[in-house]
Amino acid sequence: MSVLPILLLAVAGILVGGVITLARQGATKFSIGLVAVLALLALAGGVLWLLPGDSS
Repeated sequence: MSVLPILLLAVAGILVGGVITLARQGATKFSIGLVAVLALLALAGGVLWLLPGDSS
């Protein structure tokens, strides 16, 4: 099992925490949206990496 999906999921968690913090501090919607999109990409990458598939 690879370490990369675990790291991607950890980064996604950190970024979600960043989104919550930015929202509480009254940051711009652009910055909140940007960090949220990055969190979703990291989460999707981590989950898709764990899905079984053809590894040829």
